[in-house]
Amino acid sequence: MRAFIVLLQKEFLQIKRNPFLPKLIVAFPIMVMLLIPLVTTMDVRNVNVAVVDLDKSAASRRVESHIEASGYFTLVQVTSDYPLAMKALERGDVDVIVQIPEGFDRNRTSATPGRISVCANAVNAAKAGIGMQYVVQSVAKTLFELNGENSPENVSQLITVENRYNPTLNYRYYMIPALMIILFILICGFLPALSIVGEKECGSMEQINVTPVSRFVFVLSKLVPYWLVGYFVLTVAMIVAKLIYGLAPAGSVGAIYIGATLFILTISGFSLTVANFSETMQQTMFVMFFFIMIFMLMSGLLTPLDSMPEWARNFTQILPPRYFVEILRSIYLKGVTVVELWTNYMALGIFAVIFNLLAAITYKKQQ
Repeated sequence: MRAFIVLLQKEFLQIKRNPFLPKLIVAFPIMVMLLIPLVTTMDVRNVNVAVVDLDKSAASRRVESHIEASGYFTLVQVTSDYPLAMKALERGDVDVIVQIPEGFDRNRTSATPGRISVCANAVNAAKAGIGMQYVVQSVAKTLFELNGENSPENVSQLITVENRYNPTLNYRYYMIPALMIILFILICGFLPALSIVGEKECGSMEQINVTPVSRFVFVLSKLVPYWLVGYFVLTVAMIVAKLIYGLAPAGSVGAIYIGATLFILTISGFSLTVANFSETMQQTMFVMFFFIMIFMLMSGLLTPLDSMPEWARNFTQILPPRYFVEILRSIYLKGVTVVELWTNYMALGIFAVIFNLLAAITYKKQQ
């Protein structure tokens, strides 16, 4: 019993003397309990809507006002030019296009009222599906206010729906790219950090430092295997997505691997920086798990960015997975090219340079 108490005291002293663990023990639960519930919601809000008003009547303006007053929609454009609205949808500036036909007001009480056309960007299936429901509710409310009891019983029959990029609204198509990135983070980020700190714990790092082997060669030899495993896992994941779920890239496979290379360099540089500041496996696991939670829950992997508060959306701009998930989803579902996504590739390249420079600087300081 005495030995147990002595060992227990020793363990608490180690935790107390560690410069990271006490702070993380306090900060981690606070961050998880206060921050994550605020931003991780499947409730769909801030759906950007463009209205193509061909009727220009009191009824069409009533539909627009209901959309604008909704807590779910943001009316970003009212135009009579459908191709202009479609370009905004393709750029990602608009999530849903609502087209009100000419004669909508005049024919709303007739046996053959004009049909409202709704076109949604269905890359995010949940957002598109729920957005459609909100549109139907807005139109139904407008018709009830205008027609009273003469309103059509089934308003959905008055709406023609088109889901672009994901016609079946399959949520798996939205999630699969996120799962690929989580695998990258675990394999190319988490495991190399543990491997390098393991060398510190067993003393082999000090032995390497007094040999003719350069630090660069030693660190690179620790990273390259995980890079290769990361490429292998990505390839397997793409094959499984195709064979099991029928999801194949609509764009270039090479563009996916270019983005994957930049993300691998980014996340491995980040893991090296964490390993340089860590002395034990326990500390490394705690720090990496903390950042993995942030990456998973605040980068748009699981929660739509537009559904987050504005401050959270701004914060995601400093998270590398945000840019890689946009690359994967755009290539898989929309067939976008590298040129169209150049800002995302550039952002990943900048992150890769920053993290690897930081890793090199902190590695030298720790020696």
